[in-house]
Amino acid sequence: MTAARASAAPAPASADEATRPAIPATAWAVLGLLSFDRELSGYDIKQWADAILRFFYWSPATSQIYAELRRLEELGLVQSRVVARDDVRGKRLYAITPTGRAALERWQLETDAEPTVLKNGLMLRLWLGHLAPPERLREQVLTHQAQLRDELEAARHSEQTSAADDAWAYPSLVARWSRRRIEGELALADEMLADLDRLAERGT
Repeated sequence: MTAARASAAPAPASADEATRPAIPATAWAVLGLLSFDRELSGYDIKQWADAILRFFYWSPATSQIYAELRRLEELGLVQSRVVARDDVRGKRLYAITPTGRAALERWQLETDAEPTVLKNGLMLRLWLGHLAPPERLREQVLTHQAQLRDELEAARHSEQTSAADDAWAYPSLVARWSRRRIEGELALADEMLADLDRLAERGT
């Protein structure tokens, strides 16, 4: 490499030098999934989001992921390359850039978490319980419990998978919290069934 080329090479951005772009939370989440120093395709990112993000935030649609990847690449926060595959089209892999990591670190340090927004469809229906027979309310709670058990199985798998790699110590911590949250919701559903039984006995 010549001296001119060496001097032209951009230096990695530091957290102090990086600006914090005005991008939505979904973009920060996608950038965060790339912060574990692994090249990922859009499909890989969707799989990771389904495996862990959905338990405590949400899993964006595949179209949203690709839209955010394009935005992040235009801002210089990620870079991509195409690798050969057996089929006709290549596979595009994305990686975080030094500028992207610095921006993500700054976002983590300088911004507070937004308030949690709870949208519980079951509670909305139980709130309107005076409009439904008791057996229908019990059925809705039991359906919710079945869904929670499926989620619990997936959360346990996520916890076991992340615990196998030291680089995923913090994702493992969050996966453990997710598993405990679902276990707590199952216990609350049992208490709700008991409360519904008491209301039914009172003829309310």
